[in-house]
Amino acid sequence: MKRTSLILTILMMTTQAFARDYHLSSPNGKLQITIALTDQITWSVQHENTPVLTPSPLSVTLGNGTVWGVAPRLKKATNHSVRQEVTPPLYKKKVIPEVYNELRLQFRGDFLLVFRAYDQGVAYRFADAGKSGLTVKNEEVRLNFPDDLHTLVPYVNNFNPADPDRQFFNSFENTYTHARLSELHRQRLIFLPLLAELADGKKMVFTEADLESYPGLYMANPTGENALTGVHAPYPKTTVQGGHNMLQQIVTEREPFIAQVKAGAALPWRVLTVSTSDRELLDNDLVYLLASPSRIEDPSWIKPGKVAWDWWNDWNIDGVDFRAGINNDTYKYYIDFASENKIEYVILDEGWAVNKKADLLQIIPEINVKELVDYAKERNVGIILWAGYHAMDRDMEQVCRIYSEMGVKGFKVDFMDRDDQPMVEFYYRCAETAARYNLMVDFHGAYKPTGLHRTWPNVINFEGVNGLEQVKWSPVEVDMVGYDVTFPYIRMLAGPVDYTQGAMRNANRWNYRPINSDPMSQGTRCRQLAQYVIFESPLNMLCDNPSNYRREAECTRFIAEIPTVWDETIALDGKVGEYIVIARRKGDTWYVGGLTNWHKRMVTVDLGFLGDQFKTVELFRDGINADRAARDYKRETFPLPTERKMTLTLMQGGGFAAKITR
Repeated sequence: MKRTSLILTILMMTTQAFARDYHLSSPNGKLQITIALTDQITWSVQHENTPVLTPSPLSVTLGNGTVWGVAPRLKKATNHSVRQEVTPPLYKKKVIPEVYNELRLQFRGDFLLVFRAYDQGVAYRFADAGKSGLTVKNEEVRLNFPDDLHTLVPYVNNFNPADPDRQFFNSFENTYTHARLSELHRQRLIFLPLLAELADGKKMVFTEADLESYPGLYMANPTGENALTGVHAPYPKTTVQGGHNMLQQIVTEREPFIAQVKAGAALPWRVLTVSTSDRELLDNDLVYLLASPSRIEDPSWIKPGKVAWDWWNDWNIDGVDFRAGINNDTYKYYIDFASENKIEYVILDEGWAVNKKADLLQIIPEINVKELVDYAKERNVGIILWAGYHAMDRDMEQVCRIYSEMGVKGFKVDFMDRDDQPMVEFYYRCAETAARYNLMVDFHGAYKPTGLHRTWPNVINFEGVNGLEQVKWSPVEVDMVGYDVTFPYIRMLAGPVDYTQGAMRNANRWNYRPINSDPMSQGTRCRQLAQYVIFESPLNMLCDNPSNYRREAECTRFIAEIPTVWDETIALDGKVGEYIVIARRKGDTWYVGGLTNWHKRMVTVDLGFLGDQFKTVELFRDGINADRAARDYKRETFPLPTERKMTLTLMQGGGFAAKITR
């Protein structure tokens, strides 16, 4: 016993003798990371004079008992800087400046720890340097904060205290809870991204990037400290088919580890962004930049666009001489509408394949997919098919081959509702298989984006957002209007959202009701138009039915013209949870959109960034009676003011959308 104590003492003294701090700063010098190598690796972050993180441990425990990060033995430290431009094929801007400083720490025990500092935030990741695969029992991700900060967190929405592991089966949809760290629920998991309010009005958003062959990260505060601790779903040992219409795999037993990784694998980036003004969060590129580069050599076949969507409006068209529903006559009506308005796609959502068979090659008698594809092609419209997760996974190669040969343009894959390692691997396998057949993928029932849309740009959208579908069943107490001016600062920082806006039935706070088959939106008509500018969404749904859009031709024309990818994005103004104003350019046209919460407000939009060649404004703004009838709006066309400013009144739950041309 004495000998053991002596050895431990010598080891501690040796570690302390070689203890050293390493420092890394952002290119502008405002963000500083300090990495301390003592008996445990810790990192801390400061932005100018504002502490962001106090020393926080990080480590990885392997299945063989080795722990990366405890009693570290450094072999080599190297620094380098990068200054370049990234040109994404599909994004909110044509060119992204990529400027960062990097520190690579190589340790005995065959692992690396890499830190990067950008002006927009910082990130770190572990990487294996060995020659054989590893089992990861756990990764320690801990954020120690300088105070009992206020946070905005989305809890997993199916918490059951009797079965806490059930939280790993969830849809990644919820509104935000505003609470101090000490007030957070001790048992509920938080999915990413999340926000913390720092001193001096600064904000921190935490998420992850380049998640591949590894489980997604949750955070929790089980002790009530000024800290958040990472949690991963354990690796599934057994699963059974079940869940929604037998289209899911339900985990029945889990392994005592979280991942099995290949030799040389890099673990995901842990990403921490810092903003001095809230609007900076509306235009942050870190998740995209930290993702692995595109694996599609020529992405020119990937076509973003808008989609006439059936499910939200429950196929409730009218004024026709056939029975509306899931049948070819109804979809031809949708296709005709899309063609008339130059809408690129029509989706066949759930119901076209035989129910509860999880077989995408069994089609109901009322649907002839080939006939619809040919009919749509003649009218310059593409067809996208909905697919349940298990139905896609069990026969992926054949499904992609057959429907690609038929002329289908892509799949909306739904109801994954997990982010353990096998599920994350499904996303990549699905993206790669679809790409080989020139098929796009929209992941619904999905975890937040982590950069997959850079690595596989045919993955054109993600849900992972508490979108407009929620108003079909959410009680009046659910504040979707407040959510709309919150998630763009947090969730949208990670990537695009399949929010599915475009409602033509609009309600105020006092007369909103959840109606599943004939739904309405919370907030004004102009709010719906503005969301096509505010929300990043390369594959963007028109959620209402063609009959309603035809009655509202003026709004429909404006929506149909708005691009879905952009050459330039400028976040003009905003405050988390209160309001947003964003400008986006495509070619020679600028669009500007604004949203407010349930508070009426006046905003002054500074358009000083526009060149002299821009002359004309087409404006949709809330009507004078929009607080009584939310559908009330005013359309105006006028010369751009010489002072390059517009002062607008946004009604309760309101918004505005403007198109500015040469």
